[in-house]
Amino acid sequence: MGFLQLLVVAVLASEHRVAGAAEVFGNSSEDPVPGGCNLEFDLDIDPNIYLEYNFFETTIKFAPANLGYARGVDPPPCDAGTDQDSRWRLQYDVYQYFLPENDLTEEMLLKHLQRMVSVPQVKASALKVVTLTANDKTSVSFSSLPGQGVIYNVIVWDPFLNTSAAYIPAHTYACSFEAGEGSCASLGRVSSKVFFTLFALLGFFICFFGHRFWKTELFFIGFIIMGFFFYILITRLTPIKYDVNLILTAVTGSVGGMFLVAVWWRFGILSICMLCVGLVLGFLISSVTFFTPLGNLKIFHDDGVFWVTFSCIAILIPVVFMGCLRILNILTCGVIGSYSVVLAIDSYWSTSLSYITLNVLKRALNKDFHRAFTNVPFQTNDFIILAVWGMLAVSGITLQIRRERGRPFFPPHPYKLWKQERERRVTNILDPSYHIPPLRERLYGRLTQIKGLFQKEQPAGERTPLLL
Repeated sequence: MGFLQLLVVAVLASEHRVAGAAEVFGNSSEDPVPGGCNLEFDLDIDPNIYLEYNFFETTIKFAPANLGYARGVDPPPCDAGTDQDSRWRLQYDVYQYFLPENDLTEEMLLKHLQRMVSVPQVKASALKVVTLTANDKTSVSFSSLPGQGVIYNVIVWDPFLNTSAAYIPAHTYACSFEAGEGSCASLGRVSSKVFFTLFALLGFFICFFGHRFWKTELFFIGFIIMGFFFYILITRLTPIKYDVNLILTAVTGSVGGMFLVAVWWRFGILSICMLCVGLVLGFLISSVTFFTPLGNLKIFHDDGVFWVTFSCIAILIPVVFMGCLRILNILTCGVIGSYSVVLAIDSYWSTSLSYITLNVLKRALNKDFHRAFTNVPFQTNDFIILAVWGMLAVSGITLQIRRERGRPFFPPHPYKLWKQERERRVTNILDPSYHIPPLRERLYGRLTQIKGLFQKEQPAGERTPLLL
């Protein structure tokens, strides 16, 4: 054996109790030495993985490895050269392992940590995210998943000798176990539950009746567009708290929804309204595209490439459906309306499907998120919620297509109908509405009646003596 490696894992369960596990295993003289060329951390040979996180990303760092050597022999120099006889030939495979969702117990953590200790166990159990060479920085970023347990490990591989060794794994839940705001026990904020529950109720209605109630759907679409951009703007420019931000987003989104309804009522330009509808559907489809492993390709770690590609996919949807606007509208109602239900479920019961749009929002809010890998777990509850999403979307689309057969594609221009009705009332004296006073006179009369309620009643009888 070249050296012994001791793995110690401790989990702080409370102020008075610590749960831990330890494992000792040996490496041969040909195996690389994890952390053998440490120049940054405290230990001379440091096989530990150092982890730090915030709301947006989780970053792991580790010290470079050295070539293997026999016991009692001086280790190979770390920076003597960059040829194939030095540590620069080593490669680092970074692995990610997800714990069962919604389970924060230390027993579950210790049980699964045992699968991330040795090289064969790591390769069999975890997902390989990226391979680094000695020329790359020994630092990798991932999207933070608050409340979701994740274990990280690194396997260093010597391609010349075909030997490998594992670092000491690190884990995180991307949240604090101490009581307080943002702790693991209080991830579901009351404000988020209220906001997304109301949003889901409206979305559920849109999923099944959106095309029939056209103005309500326009309000829903305008709310999404204005609320999304306002949230990004106010979060990046101001340090206000999340709850206040959410309230302002709801108010601004409502204004945006009413504005889009007003534009339709006054001008009746169908193409503008359907462009907004198509862009919302395109946004979700583009988000789903980058939610797949395609989003982790190295080329999309460049913000310029990412946003151009993302925008092209989003714009492509309304362009493709330009000849069948009713189908586009019904598809948007079914897909977007049912996804709002998924977001509401996430505020009560965590699901990875919420990261379809949350990853895009994180990238818009944080300038460093482009370097993060956005893998998420997909476990039993995610399959259940995915089935619910699909069932709602298909049911809503099918119901609306069947109900709208034989009906006009879209309602007529409201302003034109209002003008026609007003002209008809003016010219048709037999219409009872013809004899109704204008709105201004009716308001003035009603105001006079209200003022009369506050005037003192005059006494009855004569005020002056009779003239004889």
